[in-house]
Amino acid sequence: MPAITVDDVLVLPRLGTFSGTFRPVRRLTTAPSGYEGEGFPVRRAFAGVPLNELDPFIHLDQMGEVDYAPGEPKGTPWHPHRGFETVTYMIDGIMDHQDSLGGGGTITNGDTQWMTAGQGILHIEAPPEHLVTSGGLFHGLQLWVNLPAAAKMITPKYQDIRGRESALITTPDGGSLIRIIAGSIAGHDGPGSTFTPINLAHVTLQPGAQLDLPWQEDYNALVYVLAGRGNVGAEQRPIQIGQLAAFGAGGAIRVTADATQDSNIPAMELFVMGGRPIREPVAHYGPFVMNTKEELAQAFEDFQKGRLGVVPAGRLPHTD
Repeated sequence: MPAITVDDVLVLPRLGTFSGTFRPVRRLTTAPSGYEGEGFPVRRAFAGVPLNELDPFIHLDQMGEVDYAPGEPKGTPWHPHRGFETVTYMIDGIMDHQDSLGGGGTITNGDTQWMTAGQGILHIEAPPEHLVTSGGLFHGLQLWVNLPAAAKMITPKYQDIRGRESALITTPDGGSLIRIIAGSIAGHDGPGSTFTPINLAHVTLQPGAQLDLPWQEDYNALVYVLAGRGNVGAEQRPIQIGQLAAFGAGGAIRVTADATQDSNIPAMELFVMGGRPIREPVAHYGPFVMNTKEELAQAFEDFQKGRLGVVPAGRLPHTD
């Protein structure tokens, strides 16, 4: 898992020592496997978790990790979205994005594409042609972030966030590398611009190391394990790859990596997320996330009548 790393984490800013209340684990779930788009494998990280415990998040897929043979890499066809934001974080591999309003870019190790669908947009995500030809490793995440009713019909927006822009911090003993993609953790701010207050971070936790991560008490808190195994929560419940912990109330998240990991996994990898709940009704079906069934029906009608945009005739130039 290359993402963004540093040669010496001890040169990074460090978290202080936390002495408050650690959050207990409210729910621990295991993500089922499935397929998305043109047939790439995913783990559905939020399966079995009530929406009120995820709020303001809607959906999370772990894409891969898969090592494609030549000709095998797959993506998604053109499709619509309305009423929320898609956040695509690439850990290994390369992904191209293009949308009907001219947004787009190529992301690779540690980069993020952040698309605010708002009132509606069409987009496509696919590996570049050279990767389809060569094959290679592919591993990433896609997170759906809800928008409040007042922002559901805003003008769509696209953010291209390079991994090198992430804020990098570590724990007092240097046992972790924390990459802050969005939000604010212990006074360190990530580059992502969000409509709903949230935190997103990718954490690499060395074998035997412990992470005590301060967390806003009015935010929910979720930890998804991308690789490795350890213990999580105030009660130190066992957790491993493909599992999600949803936390109760408290001022910090605690995760401890097992001292011994599998031979092919050098460290425990975590995707840590949370935000201030929107606490509004959610009507979600397919590619649309609205507040009422009537708004969902309108979204499908608008899509069918071409009001969410049209597929461009040619490939649009990517932003840098």
